[in-house]
Amino acid sequence: MTADTSATRNRTGMAARPMPEQAMGDPRRFKVKGWLLWTAGFVSIPIAGIAAQATVGRINDAVAALVGGLVAGAVIGAGQWLVARRLLGDPLAWIAGTAAAMGAGLLAGAWVAGYGTSVGELAVMGAITGLPVGAVQAFLLRGRLARSWVWAVAVPLLWALGWTVTAAAGVGVDSQYAVFGAFGAITFMALSGVVLDRLRAATPTAPSPPHAWPAATA
Repeated sequence: MTADTSATRNRTGMAARPMPEQAMGDPRRFKVKGWLLWTAGFVSIPIAGIAAQATVGRINDAVAALVGGLVAGAVIGAGQWLVARRLLGDPLAWIAGTAAAMGAGLLAGAWVAGYGTSVGELAVMGAITGLPVGAVQAFLLRGRLARSWVWAVAVPLLWALGWTVTAAAGVGVDSQYAVFGAFGAITFMALSGVVLDRLRAATPTAPSPPHAWPAATA
């Protein structure tokens, strides 16, 4: 008899299941589909700005900043969860955490920027707004992503960039919205999606449990 050298059979003669990395491909590869889906979630950001403006009007005082941030953060958190629900986990925690963090962040950021709308003022407001948002979301991602602290660092920078892009694009920032517009939103979601994918790729996958040999029968 010839020896069965096939790697696809185990000692029982049954076809062996592929290893996880064989079934799913290299987990370190960039997941284009997931990134595109995350980026498509940019639509929630201008919607959040419209919702906040409909609720409080201009972000020109502390109450408007706090309430507007809460409203916008809830919409953004919901949009992010809808496009990455498997990764982000509990929707209530993600949405409520993002809302609370953005309310506090916008309250502080708008005050520090003097409720101004120059490029520099908006960038400062964005960076400060992004600090608690990134920190809370990174906390919620712990255990799900390796080095989730990187998310806490990236979000303030990308939030500032979102405002910078929106202002540079000539969008009517004088209306004092709670969050940047579509151009800034695409920039933020596209770049944050890259960060999210690389953190996912760096996260070790849990090994599959070993398969026990079938019990011998008399």
